[in-house]
Amino acid sequence: MENAEANGRGADDARMEFATAIALSTGAALALGLSRFSYALLLPPMQADLALSYVEAGALNTANGVGYIAGAVTAPWAASRWGAKRTFLAGFLLSALALLASGLFPDFTVLFLVRTFGGLATAHTFVIGAFLAAAICRSPDPGRRGTMVGIYVAGVGVGIVLAGIAVPLATDGIAARWTHGWIALGGLGLAGLPVAAWAVRDIREPTGGSSPLLALPAFRRIAPTFFGYGLFGAGYVGYMTFIIALLGNQGTSDTQMSSFWMVLGLVSAVSTLIWGRVLGALKGGLGPTIVFAVAMVGTLAVLVSSGPVAMFVSAVIFGGSFLAGPTAITIVAQRQLAPRDWTAAISLLTLSFALGQTVGPLVAGAVSDATGTISAGFWVSPVCLGAAACINALQRPSGDRATSRAQA
Repeated sequence: MENAEANGRGADDARMEFATAIALSTGAALALGLSRFSYALLLPPMQADLALSYVEAGALNTANGVGYIAGAVTAPWAASRWGAKRTFLAGFLLSALALLASGLFPDFTVLFLVRTFGGLATAHTFVIGAFLAAAICRSPDPGRRGTMVGIYVAGVGVGIVLAGIAVPLATDGIAARWTHGWIALGGLGLAGLPVAAWAVRDIREPTGGSSPLLALPAFRRIAPTFFGYGLFGAGYVGYMTFIIALLGNQGTSDTQMSSFWMVLGLVSAVSTLIWGRVLGALKGGLGPTIVFAVAMVGTLAVLVSSGPVAMFVSAVIFGGSFLAGPTAITIVAQRQLAPRDWTAAISLLTLSFALGQTVGPLVAGAVSDATGTISAGFWVSPVCLGAAACINALQRPSGDRATSRAQA
C-alpha cells in the first residue's frame, strides 16, 4: 500500500513538473520566438517602408544583440539581488512592452534603442528561465533535467508558430502595417504573463546561482563550449535574420514563406523535446557538436538549391536542430561544473552567444551589400556553424568527474 501511494505521489510530482515546464516555456516563447526571430518576418516590410539597407537591417538585430550581451552579463547579479523568480517575471513584462514600443515608434533611431533595451530584457527572461527550468526537477538525473530544459526551450518553437500566425494577420500583406505586427506580438507577450507567473509560483528559489562571476578554473572546463557557442550564435542568427529575404529573392511566394515559417516553428518545438533527453545522455562537448553540425547542413540546403523542396528541407533540418543549442550548452555547464557556478556559467555562455549574434547580422549584411546579393552574405551562417562544431568537439568530458567531486 505504501509503495502504491509513493508511486502515486511520484506520478503526480512528474505531471506537475511537466505542467510547470510547459507554463515556464512562455518565457522562452516571448524572449526568442516573438522578440528575436519574428524580426525575420517583419524585416521585408520594414525595409520597404523605411528604405533600410542590409547593413541597417542587420544593425537593428545587432542592437538587440548588444542589449542581450548586457542582459547576459547582469542576469546573475539581478537574480542574486532580487531573486531568480522576480527577475524572470520583470524581464518577461519588459520584453512584452519593448515589442509594443517597436510598433508605436516607427523611427530607425528609436527602434535601435528599443531593440537594445528589448535585448537586455529578453536575456534576463531567457537566461533566468533556463536556470528555473533546471530547478523544476529535484532529481539529480541529468536526463530528467535535460527534459525539463528541453520543454522550456521548446517554447521558442511555439513562439515562432504564433508569430507566423499573428504577423501576417496583423500586416495583411501591406508594408506600411509592419507596426501592427509588432503591436500584435506585444499583445501576445502580455497575454502570457499570467501563465509565467503561475509557473514560477511553485518552483523552489534556486540556491545555486549566488556567484555572479565564473572563476578561471571553472571557465577552463567549458572553454571550447564558450567559443563554439559564440560562433553558433553568429551562424544561426544570420540564417534567422535573412532567411525570409533570401527566399523572397529566390521567387518564393508569400504563402510558401508562411508555410516555411510554420514548419520551422513546429519542427523546432517538437524536436527540442526529443533533443533534451538525448543530449542529457551525451558526454563532454559531443551534444553541442552534433547540434551545430546538423544546423550547418540545414543552412546549406537553401544555398545549394532553390525552390520548395530545398526550402522545406532546410526548415526541417535547421528547425530540428538550432533550438537544441541552448539545451545542449545548459547540460554541458551543469555536468562540468558545481551547482554554485551554474547561473554564472550559463550567463557567460549566453554572453558568448550574444556576441556572436551581434557580429553575425552585421557581417552578413555587409557582405550582401558589398556583393549586391543576399546569398553571398548568407554563406556566413554555414561557415560559422561548421567552425562552431569543430571547436566544440574539443570539449572534454573530464569535467563530469570534477563536478561529482565538487558536489560530494
